[in-house]
Amino acid sequence: MTARPWTPGEGGSADKRHAPATVRNRDAITAVLADWLPSSGIVLEVASGSGEHVVHFAAAFPGLDWQPSDPDPAGLTSIAAYRAEAGLANIAPPLAVDAAARDWPVDQAAAILCINMIHISPWEAALGLFAGAARLLPTGAPLILYGPYFRKDYEAAPSNLAFDESLCARNAEWGIRGLEDVTELAEAQGFALAAVQDMPTNNLMLLYRRV
Repeated sequence: MTARPWTPGEGGSADKRHAPATVRNRDAITAVLADWLPSSGIVLEVASGSGEHVVHFAAAFPGLDWQPSDPDPAGLTSIAAYRAEAGLANIAPPLAVDAAARDWPVDQAAAILCINMIHISPWEAALGLFAGAARLLPTGAPLILYGPYFRKDYEAAPSNLAFDESLCARNAEWGIRGLEDVTELAEAQGFALAAVQDMPTNNLMLLYRRV
């Protein structure tokens, strides 16, 4: 099976999808996850996309059990294909999870990871993400986000401004969110912002913990 460049929400017939950004950012994300993830338990990845990230992380953290998920049937097919190719015992079959839904087919998690979803989805998906995390995570457990965010008192990078404009042109409900707005949402669901890590290409990693 061959992979081709792909972005979330895009159709096509190939089983394996390739999101070029995953190759560029996975090692940097892994380095931060090494400090933020628990040593054992289930890590639920919400919006796993192509599945390239989860197989990379599962290989890097063999002591954790990884549960990929996505709402897009094409994404689920791609995740399953990468999982089969990797042959790693610590990756569960992908689940159909819509972050905005009230009920997820998951009972518990030791951590939740969500990469590049909040800006490529309606705000309702962010609301659902934190509500779902509040249901699943125990006190002190991490909810980890990665992607571009605007911050008050920080000058926005020209590339992020252009990216935000292109997102809004594709879908009026998409767009780069403000860190303060996301944190306000998190606090309303019982999470506290524990860390903000600057990442390459004007992205951030955000660590929220259940309080």
